[in-house]
Formats: sequence, C-alpha cells, structure tokens
Amino acid sequence: MGERLPGSLQEDTFLESLMDTRLYSMGAFFCDEHPDLVDEVIAESEAIEAQGLRGYAAAHGISLEECFQTLLTGLAVRYYKAVAG
Repeated sequence: MGERLPGSLQEDTFLESLMDTRLYSMGAFFCDEHPDLVDEVIAESEAIEAQGLRGYAAAHGISLEECFQTLLTGLAVRYYKAVAG
C-alpha cells in the first residue's frame, strides 16, 4: 500500500483534486466573466432546486433546457466558491 502523507499535505492534495473538475472550472469561469451575476445565478439555482426543474420552467416561461443550464451554473458557482474560499 501507498505511503500516508502528513495531515496538512494530505489535505492540500485533496483540495487540489477538488479543483481539478469540470464543475470547478465552470464555476471559476462564470465568476471571472460575470462577477456581477454571481449572487443572481446562485439565488435562481436555489429557487430551481426548491421548485424543481419542470415547475420552475413552467412558472417562468423558460425551456427545461435553459432551466437546467441555470441550475448547473449555479451549482458550479457554489462549488467553486466553496472550494476556493
């Protein structure tokens, strides 16, 4: 079996692995390109979670695909902010 790393090094390695994902990259890109929309997309994605994709899409007159993209973007932004601090 592999050698165990010291606690802080093991944590650093774990955090680095979290940053090596598409969700993290997507969140970072959105935050860099649209910093003024971060709070809005987070709030909208939380509303979609609460109401469900179909319910939110129907209530707001948007396509299911657009609703899903907003949800995914909001999740990515929240993931990025949670990992990056």
